[in-house]
Amino acid sequence: MTLNYVIFWTICIIKCDLCLHFCCWRCLCVCQLNSANVNINSEDETDNDFAEFDDDFVEASYDTETAENADSSRGAGGDGYSRERQEQPKKLIVSNDDEEDGLVENDDEFEHFQDEEEFEGYDAGDTMEPPIDQKTEPKLKIPNIPLHFRTHWDSYWMEMLMVAGLLAYFANFFAGKTKNARLAQLWFSTHKALLDENFALVGDDGKVENENPGLIKESESLYTLWCSGRTCCEGMLVELKMIKRQDLVSLVAGLMRPQLDQVHIKIELTRGLMDTFVFAVGSKKTITKIFKEYTDLTKFCSLVAKPEDRYNVPSGFGVLSEIPEATSAILESRVITALNKYQSYIDYLHISDQFSGQVQQEEGNTLKQPETRPVLLAGFNLPKHAEMETIKPLLLLIFYLMERLKIYRMSKEAKAKADKNRLRVEEEFLKSTHAARAEAAAQRREDKRKQEKERVLAEEDPEKQRRWELKEQKRQAKKNAPKMKRLAVKSL
Repeated sequence: MTLNYVIFWTICIIKCDLCLHFCCWRCLCVCQLNSANVNINSEDETDNDFAEFDDDFVEASYDTETAENADSSRGAGGDGYSRERQEQPKKLIVSNDDEEDGLVENDDEFEHFQDEEEFEGYDAGDTMEPPIDQKTEPKLKIPNIPLHFRTHWDSYWMEMLMVAGLLAYFANFFAGKTKNARLAQLWFSTHKALLDENFALVGDDGKVENENPGLIKESESLYTLWCSGRTCCEGMLVELKMIKRQDLVSLVAGLMRPQLDQVHIKIELTRGLMDTFVFAVGSKKTITKIFKEYTDLTKFCSLVAKPEDRYNVPSGFGVLSEIPEATSAILESRVITALNKYQSYIDYLHISDQFSGQVQQEEGNTLKQPETRPVLLAGFNLPKHAEMETIKPLLLLIFYLMERLKIYRMSKEAKAKADKNRLRVEEEFLKSTHAARAEAAAQRREDKRKQEKERVLAEEDPEKQRRWELKEQKRQAKKNAPKMKRLAVKSL
């Protein structure tokens, strides 16, 4: 029984609690609705200052709509047919908002662009586009655009010139290269028998086994040939310097300054074979050029005045001579005959026992005289019509001069003059390099003292270091002391 009472009263209490909550929630909602209505009424009274104008505007719009409906009904009754209305009146919607109340027009925001009175000088008929029918396909107008590649070849004259220039350059390259190779091979085949008779090895390529005896191609216009194995010389170097026919630019420049194919021969004579003299003969243009370029000609030789009368050389030739006696011995009757006969082919002949190459631009930096060696140099022009047999006797002239130098000896006076000239050149060199040699000697002494100081300091012996410092102080004091000159005074 007691348990039933407890359950009964518990259920009653729960029901009462629910009813109480429901009543409180309902009262709260009613209060909120009343407060909202009060706020709306207060805002309408305080904020809507233009309410009286809104009422008039609503009434006017209503009258306009009524009048238009009446006109349309009369027109339909009098004419007997219905007519669509051109313009619809604007609908006005009154909206109540929390912030403001007003009349809002329900129309397009871009409608003012369609108003004809909005813009001056605006013609609506010109700008109105006709309606587009979605069923019909639009008509496309394709303009006539010219093709990129035109059929007129005159527009490509610049490209044509460039292509023609490239074709001409490459055609000239292969043609010139082939012609130079043919001329060089023709000279070698013409003189090969004579070279084999005078040299044991012809066409040395510098290898242990001479695999390809013959000319060595240094470039498209330069071919070399080395021969050795003969008395009176250590070897002979032949250089075939052709016109740069493979280069179109050089070929065009050669039209203004004509050039010739040349062969240059350099023979290194055996030391002590020839006497001490320097000599050169050749065309005046070439003699003037090599006189400025080569050191031995510049220091030992002088240009002979009127060589035609003195040595009977052809007109247009010049002579550089150090010892007149040696020059007369070299320019004997056989040599003079060869010069006269092959004047157009002989460029120069150069014989020297003091050959050291071309003049160095910075001779002041060298402390030692350049090494000299006896040589026989020659330069010949190749014939224009590739008649190599014409110049074959010139190689015989070179071999004759080698034998001539072997047996010729100067007199004592000429020998003394040559020795005097070499002593003069050596003194000039020593004078020109005196300052540089003194500076080098001072630098060597300074390096020696530094090495000695490092050696003494490395021994860690205080006594030796002290003695070395005293010695160095005495040397510095002696060096800085004023120099006195002693005068001998005789007693009376």
